[in-house]
Amino acid sequence: MKPEFLAIHPDIQSALDQRRPVVALESTIITHGMPYPENVRTAIEVEETVRANGALPATVAVIDGKIAIGLSKSALERLATTKDVVKASGRDLAAVMSRGGSAGTTVSATMRIAALAGIKIFATGGVGGVHRGAQETFDVSADLVELGRTAVTVVCAGVKSILDIPLTLEYLETQRVPVIAAGSDDFPAFYTRSSGLKADHRLDTPEQIARAIAIHWQLGSGSGMLIANPIPEADALDPAIIDGMIADAVAEAAEQGIGRKELTPFLLARINELSGGSSLRANIALVKNNAALAARIAASLDA
Repeated sequence: MKPEFLAIHPDIQSALDQRRPVVALESTIITHGMPYPENVRTAIEVEETVRANGALPATVAVIDGKIAIGLSKSALERLATTKDVVKASGRDLAAVMSRGGSAGTTVSATMRIAALAGIKIFATGGVGGVHRGAQETFDVSADLVELGRTAVTVVCAGVKSILDIPLTLEYLETQRVPVIAAGSDDFPAFYTRSSGLKADHRLDTPEQIARAIAIHWQLGSGSGMLIANPIPEADALDPAIIDGMIADAVAEAAEQGIGRKELTPFLLARINELSGGSSLRANIALVKNNAALAARIAASLDA
C-alpha cells in the first residue's frame, strides 16, 4: 500500500521484518465500545498485557485519512475523546480515508489492515455475528464475511450474546471458518463462559492452537480462524441475569428504531446501565484475557 495511506510504527515494522510476534488490536473498543476514561485506560492496559505475554501490540485505527498501525498514548487519548471519529468497517475505509477522516476500526477493518501489514494474530473482545431477527432485517456482520476471506486468526470471547449465536455459528461454517474453543468444550458467549452450544473443536494450549493455525495456512484455505476464549470464571456474569438485560436492551432498540452501526454501541451502553457497570468490568476482563492468549499464540507461532 502507498506510504501516503499507511503508517506502520517503526517498532512494529522492525518486529515484522525480524519475524518477532505481533498482535493486532482494534480501536472501536476505544471509540465506540466503552465510555471515557475507561476506554483509553483499557486500551493501554491491553497493550501492556500483550507485551507481558511475549508479543508486540499493534493497535489499528484511521487517523486523519491514514491507516495507523501502532498508536502513541496521545493518539489513543485523541481517539477516546474526539467526537467526530467514526466507526469503520472494512467497506468504509476508502471513503473515510479519502476525506481525511479518523475512525475506530471494527473487526473486519482491522483484519483487512492486519493482513496488509503481514500481522497474522488479532485480539478483540467479541466478533460481530448474525443479529436477532436477521431473517427479516438481513443484519449480518461484515466480520463473518471477512473471516471467510482473510487469513488472520481472531482471538475473542466468542460472539456477543446480543446476537443469534446458533445462526452465527452456521454462517461461520458456511464461510469455512474453523472455530476452536480454548480450553473448553463449549462455545462462549462473551459475558458468559458458555452459550449452551458445543464448540466444533477444543484445544487447550497456545502451542496446540499455534500448530493448528500453521497447518490451516499450509492447507491454503484462505479463511481466517476464530479462537473462542471463555471469559475468566471469576469475571463471568450470571447467564440468567445478563440474558434478561440483553432482552430488555434489544426490545428498547427496536422500539427506538436503532439499527445498523448504531445498534451494537447502543446495546452495550444500555446493558452496562442495566447491570450497574458489571458488564463493563466483564468486558475489560475478557479483552485482557484474549490479548494474553493471542500474544502467547503469536509467540508460539514465531518460536
